Amino acid sequence: MLPAPSPEALAHSRRVVAHLLSLIDDADGWIPFSRYMEAALYEAGLGYYAAGAAKFGAAGDFVTAPEITPLFGRTLAHAIAPVLAETGGELLELGAGSGRLAADLLGELARLGALPARYAILEVSADLRERQAATIRREWPELAGRVEWLDALPEHFSGVVLGNEVLDALPVELVHWTESGPQLRGVVRAGEAFGWQDRPIGDPLLRARAAALDLVPGYVSEINLAADALIASLGRMLERGLIVMIDYGFGAAEYYHPQRHMGTLRVHYRHHALDDPFHLPGLADLTAHVDFSAVARAGRAAGLTLAGYTSQAAFLLNSGLTELLTQTPPADAAAWLPQANAVQRLVSPAEMGELFKLIGFSRGEVPPLAGFARGDRRHSL
Repeated sequence: MLPAPSPEALAHSRRVVAHLLSLIDDADGWIPFSRYMEAALYEAGLGYYAAGAAKFGAAGDFVTAPEITPLFGRTLAHAIAPVLAETGGELLELGAGSGRLAADLLGELARLGALPARYAILEVSADLRERQAATIRREWPELAGRVEWLDALPEHFSGVVLGNEVLDALPVELVHWTESGPQLRGVVRAGEAFGWQDRPIGDPLLRARAAALDLVPGYVSEINLAADALIASLGRMLERGLIVMIDYGFGAAEYYHPQRHMGTLRVHYRHHALDDPFHLPGLADLTAHVDFSAVARAGRAAGLTLAGYTSQAAFLLNSGLTELLTQTPPADAAAWLPQANAVQRLVSPAEMGELFKLIGFSRGEVPPLAGFARGDRRHSL
């Protein structure tokens, strides 16, 4: 049984629906799903990430790794500290969520004596910026002055770029492979609700990508051109340093496996995963898994070096997660058990350990990341 939205939340969703229907009407009755997803998530004042509803943690719609335990961010700090020291660079986080990861990174980097001169956050949501600032001020008031929010990527950057669950929230193109070839799946008005309609693919790049996959008729899945564009932009920006993206997904062979014939698009609402992308627009998150083979190609095309690709479990264990856990004495059961259970969630193949991956790109001479030392899967991409 899904939790019912409050009257205020339901009224907000109805405003979002009205806006989406007006977009369809203004576009002669059809918009690509990517446009629907973009508006449902990011439209100013209306979209899921642009309005004020709680999103992260037990009170929200999903829990991210930084919300589970500070050991996640602390371990990442140990992983990237040598690169920050070598480049003398800055730290840029893309889409910082609640600010939990930023707070944990700053605290641990301070303990390591490896604080960046500036911790920049690229965040499109004014609401989330306020939450991030509040989290950082509460946890580390003496470090808050190092944090700066950006409206766009800087033209030039040296240091470390981090993106935790960013790629999965980028608008995707939905493609339906038919007897007559791939078709672009779009959204139409169905009374005061939404329906599907396929049209020929107009974008030559998307058409070529879909044709190259050569999937059987009836197969429906996603192609994330926005992820390619983001990686290309990061490649143009990065002068020296490292990019690390953390997300759930697979290489192309697994992503487009015959058994995954209905794609990976999911809706997250109050800790429930749903298949209907039209469920309560504005109140529910829309995500798709990441095709890491495509991300790797985009990075190489941008002139970046693929520094590594592995599971979250391998990366965190290689980077010292268990050593950080042992800093809490097991004899102190009240403190140790919750942390041990959280670590289990992060690394267990049945939880986040295998589904979530880390992919790294570098430019220039930078220290290799210990996180990719064992279990590197670059060959699988």
